Amino acid sequence: MPPKTKYTKGDIVQAAFEIAQEEGFAAITARSVAAKLGCSVAPIYVNFETIDDLAAAVMQRVNAISASILAQQSGKSPFENLGKASLQFAREYPVLVRELILKPNPHLANYEAVDEALVTGLADDEELRAWTDDERRKLVFVMRAFQTGLMVLLANGHVPKWLGPDEAENLLMSTGADLVIAGNHKRNGGNIR
Repeated sequence: MPPKTKYTKGDIVQAAFEIAQEEGFAAITARSVAAKLGCSVAPIYVNFETIDDLAAAVMQRVNAISASILAQQSGKSPFENLGKASLQFAREYPVLVRELILKPNPHLANYEAVDEALVTGLADDEELRAWTDDERRKLVFVMRAFQTGLMVLLANGHVPKWLGPDEAENLLMSTGADLVIAGNHKRNGGNIR
């Protein structure tokens, strides 16, 4: 009889991640992971008390991938880097984007903490230094709404053929620049109709 194959925690998380990437988080079950590994459910429950614990480990993997994509960006500001990274993530992991954005997800970090970090960071930007925290907060929210819509369109393949990766990034950046110009115009007493 051949020796039993041992599955590490990493093997199990990788199998569950592949399932989430292909079918979504709801498809992560002890049986689906065991089938992916070609084993019984025993190794899953030896390494994870619950499937929720396994899903949380998969979410940590997703966060690590997101952080890696973000670290690869070389834009002029954290705002630009985050935007470009989000579009790249949407192109590479469309099922995960739909899972994390279009459905309530207890594993996704609170957006407010991320947004507040951006608001604080944008205070160092020369064009936004004079803006109040509330003005920067609204800018971050409007950009998140636009970015999220663009991510969903990319993830679902609902973009025109001419909108390649560079054009999508340029669209995101030009929209942000237009919002800053409009905000500065409004702050300087101009009326935008």
